[in-house]
Amino acid sequence: MKFNKTALFLAASVFAVPLSAIAQSAPQAMSVVAQVPGKMAEADAIQIQGKVKAINKKTRNVTLEGPNGNQLVIPAGDEVKNFDQIRIGDLVTLTYVQALVVELKAVENNGIRERRESTAQTSAPLGSKPSGTIEKTITVVANVVAINPKAQTVTLRGAKRTVEVGVQDPALLARVKVGNQVEATYVEGIALSVVAVPKGK
Repeated sequence: MKFNKTALFLAASVFAVPLSAIAQSAPQAMSVVAQVPGKMAEADAIQIQGKVKAINKKTRNVTLEGPNGNQLVIPAGDEVKNFDQIRIGDLVTLTYVQALVVELKAVENNGIRERRESTAQTSAPLGSKPSGTIEKTITVVANVVAINPKAQTVTLRGAKRTVEVGVQDPALLARVKVGNQVEATYVEGIALSVVAVPKGK
């Protein structure tokens, strides 16, 4: 099961940078898949790191340069209260993570469908280098309305929409039946840190 890479949610609270820009900057990428009876989990992470090459205080754009000389311009929103603490040569690290856990619940069809959302955020104290994290969690209880063993997909009807989910493990797919419910927890997060690089490095 692969996630569709979308723009970073709420990224303007730290740096308003689209994930597509991160992906084009030769990032480090990691994908982890784990499965236990009745449960499946996957996590994807992308990280970029670069030194501050230029700062435009008028437009609040920060230009980062990676180890191979590739450059990425990041617009810092007004929410970045420590923008004036950024200096040429500072090291910026951006990490984007997506995680999904799907758990099978053997209950009758037409059960109650739910959707719960929450957001958590941290930031650096005023006067220090910009840093912070944003994490959004969505939990959905959905009905299994269709199964396609050949395509290895399950169609789920949640409280707001119906989606088709790929299932890599045939054994897990065999345990799912139309009329079951699943609980899916999706977590999306971004972490940013800016640190001063010691002279001579």
